[in-house]
Amino acid sequence: MSTFDRSLSWAGSFNARDLGGLPTDDGGVTRRGAIVRSDSLARLESRGWEELRAYGIRTVVDLRNENEIGADVAARSGSIETVNIPLDVTEDREFWDVWENGPQFATPLYYRPHLERFPERSAEVVRAIALARPGGVVFHCQGGRDRAGQVAMLLLALVGVESEAIASDYALSDKRLGPLYMSRGEEDQGPAIAGFLRDQGTTATEVIVETLATLDVEGTLLEAGLKEREVAAVRGRLIYW
Repeated sequence: MSTFDRSLSWAGSFNARDLGGLPTDDGGVTRRGAIVRSDSLARLESRGWEELRAYGIRTVVDLRNENEIGADVAARSGSIETVNIPLDVTEDREFWDVWENGPQFATPLYYRPHLERFPERSAEVVRAIALARPGGVVFHCQGGRDRAGQVAMLLLALVGVESEAIASDYALSDKRLGPLYMSRGEEDQGPAIAGFLRDQGTTATEVIVETLATLDVEGTLLEAGLKEREVAAVRGRLIYW
């Protein structure tokens, strides 16, 4: 499946895409329609919610913090279950006083430190996706790049997607977020983030590939409380058998 086919243009969304169609290390591909990553669904118009439901989505996992959640632009269908699991754990100020002060938060550089500090929260998100009701699942944060990128990395690694493909999926947000910034009257953050990483002697792609090369994703999540049956449930959703 092509990159174009994976991109979703639900009315009001800017950075939604299907995690299907990505190559796995055993020669397979991930299942289309099972799990979607996105920017905030609070911006969806009525037509956007209709498109989301027509796509087969039945569960929304919202990664945002409580203070980020406001009224939706349009009412969501009562047939859509929403689960809020704030991924950040912002109450740990020792961690966030370091990571939220500067452009490093908007990069994959914080993924490993976050996983080492708060592995239980990532395990909780993966569990919610694994055990969701039948139908598709979409998870989202605000822009759909940073927190959604971390969760996508974990899910795709669990099902054996190649690290380069995971990094390429992350990079798609750079192209998709420009219109979102423009709609807010804000400057595109992409060039500044890329420049920061360049000054660190790396790129987002290199950070993700290196993180996955040195991190036992499944072991980390199992130690944090995820069950073997829940790992199997993720694979059941996302892999063709």
